[in-house]
Amino acid sequence: MSTDIYGFIETRHPHAGEDWHEGEAWTVCMPLYPLYDDQDYESFGCLFGVRNRRGWPPVAAGRGLPADASEMVRADYENSALIDAAVRGCTWVSWAELRDLDMTVAVPEHGPLTRLDVLGPGTEWQYVFGVMRALARRFGADGVRLVVWFD
Repeated sequence: MSTDIYGFIETRHPHAGEDWHEGEAWTVCMPLYPLYDDQDYESFGCLFGVRNRRGWPPVAAGRGLPADASEMVRADYENSALIDAAVRGCTWVSWAELRDLDMTVAVPEHGPLTRLDVLGPGTEWQYVFGVMRALARRFGADGVRLVVWFD
């Protein structure tokens, strides 16, 4: 059975910590699709520990749905889980974590494949990371995150 990834890029309002700010702290910027529309299990394992047959040290495994997730993300995730009992592995990762990721990491016992091979140029992750990088110029590296789940 195949595993699909779903999710959203969220941004944190620059004034979310201010007393006068009344809106949500985090807002959906865009869905993961159309930036990423693949079933690359190497990247799923490398980033999120899902289908991690190679034994990557995952970047952001098993964190769950962020407590402060936007209403749109929360509703979409909860609706997905109601419709499909196979929904699992909800987690999130900030742009700061992705930006600072050591792309030379490999799993030596499984060959020379590195994170750069799995997540770098030529993969669909380049589009996701490009959008997150651009958004971080406005919202800061910790003010941009990717929230995902799998089925």
